[in-house]
Amino acid sequence: MSANYSSSTAAPVKPSAIALLPLALFLTLFLGTGVILHLQGVEMAFYQLASPVAILPAIILAVLLSKQELNRRIQTFVEGVGHNNIITMCLIYLLAGAFSTVAAATGGVDAMVALGLAIIPPSFILPGIFLIAAVVSTAMGTSMGTLAALAPVALGLSQAAGINPALMAGVLVSGAMFGDNLSFISDTTIASTRTQGCAMKDKFRTNLRIALPAALLTVIALAFFDTGSAPIDVPSANYWLALPYFFIIALAVTGLNVFVVLTLGIILAALFGFVAVDYAVVSFTQDIYEGFTSMQEIFLLSLLIGGLSALIRQQGGLAFLSQTVVRATQNISRRKDRSAAFGIAGLTALTNLAVANNTVTILLSGEVSKKLAEEGNVAPRQSASYLDIFACVVQGVLPYGAQALLMGATFGVSPLAVSMNTFYCFILAVVAIIAILTVGPIQVKEPEPAQP
Repeated sequence: MSANYSSSTAAPVKPSAIALLPLALFLTLFLGTGVILHLQGVEMAFYQLASPVAILPAIILAVLLSKQELNRRIQTFVEGVGHNNIITMCLIYLLAGAFSTVAAATGGVDAMVALGLAIIPPSFILPGIFLIAAVVSTAMGTSMGTLAALAPVALGLSQAAGINPALMAGVLVSGAMFGDNLSFISDTTIASTRTQGCAMKDKFRTNLRIALPAALLTVIALAFFDTGSAPIDVPSANYWLALPYFFIIALAVTGLNVFVVLTLGIILAALFGFVAVDYAVVSFTQDIYEGFTSMQEIFLLSLLIGGLSALIRQQGGLAFLSQTVVRATQNISRRKDRSAAFGIAGLTALTNLAVANNTVTILLSGEVSKKLAEEGNVAPRQSASYLDIFACVVQGVLPYGAQALLMGATFGVSPLAVSMNTFYCFILAVVAIIAILTVGPIQVKEPEPAQP
């Protein structure tokens, strides 16, 4: 959810389980509709009810449960919608969508795919597909966009080499989730860093310490699969068009303001398009707007969750949830930071199981995770990393998640078979848990005592 809206001098809120009823209603509507439609055989069942619509009854219930006067209840909701963190997050969504659309329209996605395929040895197909999907998803910032771009190529390779289609689909999802978890323009990165109050570059570096070993182990594991030596048909593309993707990654790592990074990325992608593919100015403006509209659902949901969060917080719901998670995890380890880490991981995993959407999960779990991190003295960049990692893990292995459903339909296999082959997600979970138990979370540095 959103960041803390109350001042440090405000009176503490009494924990209340009843205040969580609106959140339970939202999850019930969102998940329940998906389950019913799935049983009826509807494709992409968990995405038929738009989340911004599903949350409206929850907002109404939260307003009715509040003990404030009506005008004050509405004001609390509006203040939550308009909070600085929420608005900043939404603006980043718009720019990220614009960059992704413009870069794809100018041939950047095709260039990234072709560049990866050009360097894959035939005997290294599975690790190669994983690495290509990882690079493309890190550049694009979306697992679904990556899967849509690479699925036809991966399907053709699996058929040519006689590779189990469920295995190939799972490998593709694995690579897509790697980038979805790490990318600077991924909505999960944007949501996790804004809710935890840390810089993207800090979260990236912290996240990479866990994701990179997991990726290396995945590559090693995939290398043991015998895939023969079928030739790879590399599509033609202008490799120079991939440069804007690498450009924004490099700039983001330096710590440059994300608004500046994304704006420069949009301009650079357009300039490459003007020179290389006769990209028209009119198309440029239309693609920017198309990128904006592609973020419509998560944009609206973020605003509405900000308002709902403010109402739930004002009524003591978040205080109760935080208190409950702390009690459930405090006996896991004597160290508060490790207990907090497992609390964040468990809360995130359970929420993702319910909503089947990693970005929605982070928005819902963000504020309680921030409070857990503060109580356990866990650094914001570490809590943001845990949020994104465990949302990625669960989303990647959900048979009713969008990724498994899309790949199952594309490859003609069961979504469950796809999710069982997403090795990276399983390995990432193990590596993250081992890291918590051994190294422990990064802690907030205590301020140095003043000199006498």
